[in-house]
Amino acid sequence: MEDDMIAEGHHHIPGPDPSVSELPPYPFLNMTVYRLMMWMNSGSHQKSQTEDVIQAKDFNQKDLDGFSVRRCLRTLDNHTTNKESAVFPDDWVEADINIDIPTKTKDEQSFSVLGFHYRPLAAVIHSAFADIQANAFRLFPFKHLWKDPLDNQEQHVFDELYTSDSWLEAQDNLQQQPKELGCSLERVIAGLMFFSDATHLANFGTAKAWPLYLYFGNLSKYARSSPTSGACHLVGFFPSLLDSIKDVLSNLPRISKTGILALQTHCQRELFQGCWNILLDAEFISAYRHGLVLRCPDGISRRVFPRIFTYSADYPEKVLIATIKDMGSCPCPHCFVLKVSFGFLGLFRDMRDRVASLRAYSLARVSEACDLIYQWGNTVDGSKVQMTLRQGSWVPTMNALVDKLGPLGFDAFRILVVDFMHECELGTWKALFVHLVHLLYALPGGDGLVARLDNRFRQVPSYGNGVIRRFANNTSEMKRLATRDFENILQCAMPVFEGLFPADHDVIVQSLLYRFVHWHALAKLRVHTESMLSVLDETFKKLSHQLCKFHDFTCAAFTTTELLKERAARERKATREPLCPNDPDPGISSQKAKKFNLNTYKFHAMGDYVRSIRLFGTTDSFTTQIGELAHRALKAFYPLTNKLDTPTQLATHEHRRHVLRRIAESGQSSYAQANKDTAVDAPLAFNLKHHHYIPTLSHNHPLDLFRFLRQHDNDPAVAVGMDISYCDHMFTDDEHSSVVIPDNKIYSVQTMQYDTINPRTHSDIMVLSGETKPQHPYWYAHVLGIYHMDVRFNIEGSMKMRQVEVLYVTFIEESDRDAFGTHLIPAFASGRGTGFLCHGKFFARQGDESDDWEAYYIGIFVDRDMFMCYTQHGIGHPTVLREMTRDCINAELADSPDCDLDSDSEDVEDIGCESDSEDTQESGAESEIDEDGDNLEMEVEEEEEDDYDDEHLSF
Repeated sequence: MEDDMIAEGHHHIPGPDPSVSELPPYPFLNMTVYRLMMWMNSGSHQKSQTEDVIQAKDFNQKDLDGFSVRRCLRTLDNHTTNKESAVFPDDWVEADINIDIPTKTKDEQSFSVLGFHYRPLAAVIHSAFADIQANAFRLFPFKHLWKDPLDNQEQHVFDELYTSDSWLEAQDNLQQQPKELGCSLERVIAGLMFFSDATHLANFGTAKAWPLYLYFGNLSKYARSSPTSGACHLVGFFPSLLDSIKDVLSNLPRISKTGILALQTHCQRELFQGCWNILLDAEFISAYRHGLVLRCPDGISRRVFPRIFTYSADYPEKVLIATIKDMGSCPCPHCFVLKVSFGFLGLFRDMRDRVASLRAYSLARVSEACDLIYQWGNTVDGSKVQMTLRQGSWVPTMNALVDKLGPLGFDAFRILVVDFMHECELGTWKALFVHLVHLLYALPGGDGLVARLDNRFRQVPSYGNGVIRRFANNTSEMKRLATRDFENILQCAMPVFEGLFPADHDVIVQSLLYRFVHWHALAKLRVHTESMLSVLDETFKKLSHQLCKFHDFTCAAFTTTELLKERAARERKATREPLCPNDPDPGISSQKAKKFNLNTYKFHAMGDYVRSIRLFGTTDSFTTQIGELAHRALKAFYPLTNKLDTPTQLATHEHRRHVLRRIAESGQSSYAQANKDTAVDAPLAFNLKHHHYIPTLSHNHPLDLFRFLRQHDNDPAVAVGMDISYCDHMFTDDEHSSVVIPDNKIYSVQTMQYDTINPRTHSDIMVLSGETKPQHPYWYAHVLGIYHMDVRFNIEGSMKMRQVEVLYVTFIEESDRDAFGTHLIPAFASGRGTGFLCHGKFFARQGDESDDWEAYYIGIFVDRDMFMCYTQHGIGHPTVLREMTRDCINAELADSPDCDLDSDSEDVEDIGCESDSEDTQESGAESEIDEDGDNLEMEVEEEEEDDYDDEHLSF
């Protein structure tokens, strides 16, 4: 793997000689003005960015004489008037949308919404294929296969959109179409991926925008996910209904308050679908049917057919796109499964119904409902209309995607992919976490239990460069938490919640938390294989079983009420919306009961992940987080506007940034072309052979070895002659004598790079087991210090000097428990003690600590790579490591022949084991090992049976 990474390393291409004056690109007169305008239109306000302008070699203050920002912007906006400028066919267009407001008569009233700003989709495709980034487009899909070196079994790999089943199917269907008359060009697909999401533009005020982004699936997801790659094409701003429409609706005859709300919702649906009617113009429909003849970056002309593969949005926008009722009787945009059946989550009946009742548009019902409204004067929320649309939860609005593209075989519901961020991390997991806090408050001494929960979260160590951050505030209050914060809470939840619930409920909660974080890790993988999808499918079924058990047993055992923040939010809402005289008093001053609800679309959507990954690749390819990152540019441009007609000005700024990016790329392309002969032979920018290294070999902190040993003479952490007989290789006396440390001095430093190691902040490390046949492939340790030294080696009678970098570590476990770990979380339920070291201050303890945690949990879910280290399925992981992992699994299964393999049994509990840091000679404790491969360690109780997964490695 290391050699492959070196082969794929980026070659360093030297930049232009700064001493040579560069010619400014059109329409700028000099490089000083060009760089200044590039900074201004980048949306950045950082001082470091301005240094690139002022500290440039050719910066000249005189170049700014007579400089005018407005004049430069006018010139930039009118760039197409000069033949030397780049041509952008996808300029912004503004259109108005007319909405027919139904009345109780046969005559409807028209309402016009001004200012739908968009770029024609066909023109955007033209521009994208003319862009320098099109050099990285994949025009021909392929089936990605991987031959597992462990068993020589060939598996289908799911990662990119252009290797997915849906693209391969679309390519086959395209090749089966009759060719255009007299055309022999190759036919390829432009994969369109849409994202839309409304966002606030400022921290204060009501300014918001509703952008529509377009990405091309022909580009790798690793480029698309970067907000600075230029892969995002902003193609429109959906307008919102003006407040003045309420005046129009309230003046309608014989209309009630609920009727006004129903009409307002109906008008919003009509507005959204009206926007898509404009976007799907005749030119795009022609391109969808007949293709566009475009010159591709390789110089070959091809006929390019646009195909819409995914549309990423949160649930409120999904129901707009699918034209279904928000949380109606059939709330799923993919299938007709009834909401009352969501409680059968993960059962055979549920999985069967998802496939057997895929959603298909009911044009007859929707047309009949529209006739009732517009021709016969029925109200939108009238009984006749509701009865007509009830089956399928349709709404009386024609679906533009179905109307325009349905006759061409387009499925408008399959493109609505799962939304991992909103539906899982901010949806199902947040709902579960909130209810766990509800349950803690419902227990005797609930306030103290929640305080213990917050205290435990604050003691969880950080990991990596912002991967797991410190939980500084009270986690239970959930103040201003982002998506990554809820993800971190999930990854660290098991040891934090352990022991807070009564014993019978604690087992259920721990099993549920493990299943949830296991499913979360699998669903978020960037590369899937057939075997891993099978694991994901089975894990979902086990998670569903645990959710139902938690709902039926634990939740039913306690009476839970809303949190203080939930009560305050409800009271604020009630204050804004005064009650009608006939409405009952909900009792604002009393706490409202809160129950755990499984009958929601977000829990139902968890069963669609395997199907979505097979069709469109892994979830990181179409997650709404990509669209959320694209919002940053709009929020950066908003302060540059005058806050009037915001979409127009944001469109102008986006257009300028697009022009400047094309100008910059044209210059880079020219330079790269001029240096293409020298770029191939350029040296590698880095060498991956040296993974861990000390960045600065400082000699400022020398340490005399003998003085150090005298100072810590009675410290057990510095004991000489420790037992290492369990290692498979021990150094002989002659080997020890061949190493000479001059002056007995070593030098201390603070950090070691690659995976940043710091004894104070990131002291937990993992190493491969030193045993030939280990029961576990890793060892775990705390780093006490980082040192480097100048060493003389006596090799065959010749003394050679060498620089050596070492870590001073203390291993957590004895030889019967091999270990490797980078994120060690204290097992809070086991408490602190002196099982490892006696009471007192020692070199191995940080700060003022006088005891240690008795046991640790190993956080294997901190990132994807760490998680795959504990499975035998990781593509790209060393074969030796995967083989060792597989052998450990088989050895543990052989040691537990009486284990119950039926994981779906009602009486089976998922219980792991702890990583015991106690000295077994002192405590006499002997730990057991759970067969759940990727489980965080939990304490094993003898009366409980273990649930076994043979596909993962235990601790």
